Amino acid sequence: HGKIYAEVTMETEPQPKAAEPLGDDVEKTDENSSSIDTGNSTQDCPLSNGDDPDDKQETVDLKIIWNKNKYDLKIPVDSTGAKLKERIHALTGLPPTMQKVMYKGLLPEDKTLREIKITSGAKIMVVGSTINDVLAVNTPKEVVQQEVKAEENKKEPLCRQKQHRKVLDKGKPEDIMPAIKGTKERLPTVPLSGMFNKSGGKVRLTFKLEQDQLWIGTKERTEKVPMGSIKNVLSEPIEGHEDYHMMAFQLGPTEASQYWVYWVPAQFVDAIKDTVLGKWQYF
Repeated sequence: HGKIYAEVTMETEPQPKAAEPLGDDVEKTDENSSSIDTGNSTQDCPLSNGDDPDDKQETVDLKIIWNKNKYDLKIPVDSTGAKLKERIHALTGLPPTMQKVMYKGLLPEDKTLREIKITSGAKIMVVGSTINDVLAVNTPKEVVQQEVKAEENKKEPLCRQKQHRKVLDKGKPEDIMPAIKGTKERLPTVPLSGMFNKSGGKVRLTFKLEQDQLWIGTKERTEKVPMGSIKNVLSEPIEGHEDYHMMAFQLGPTEASQYWVYWVPAQFVDAIKDTVLGKWQYF
């Protein structure tokens, strides 16, 4: 009896022993197979980049925004910035040298999308002009501003823009000074009066040369503006009444601070610009 028992234990005992090395082996083969795997995939990497199966796993979907157009682009995540530019070229016709590609700042050409941490759904801004619209490619911001400006200028003459139409559609003020087209006169010694400002109120301009001030007078008050603080003077003939101009005095750093005056007689336009911008003569 005891004998059998011993045999049984004998029999049952080796099993766990056998199982242990088995466990070791499993781990070992695991390590081996995994190292084989990684070996394989690193070898395959350069090849499989072009293969579809790899693309399917590791691509990112980007939204390319250029010139108000949006493009969808699927590209392997290990592509470099330079490769992305080539793909953008294929989409937009914009040569890589002309592209400024922005993703949280300027996109480096030598880094991969993975390194830059670009993920699917990322918006990539592209700034630049095709050879046809060769603009001075300075900084992206300036290019954008130039494009916006060019767009606005193409749109329509100022006098057709809504804010100006409002005033011009009231028609010519009755008590405006007569205009003489094609002549240039010195500033009159009397105030220029009878013109409209942008709210359609009456405005008169007095040039106080001795104080070096431009007085802009409305019914309510008179603004005394030092000539030196006027950054720019714009003018454009009024359509259908080319002997009168609409004129803007830029009283601050941006175009938002333009003070518009409508129905300025054409013969005084140059004298006003010269006076305000500092080229005036006393005689």
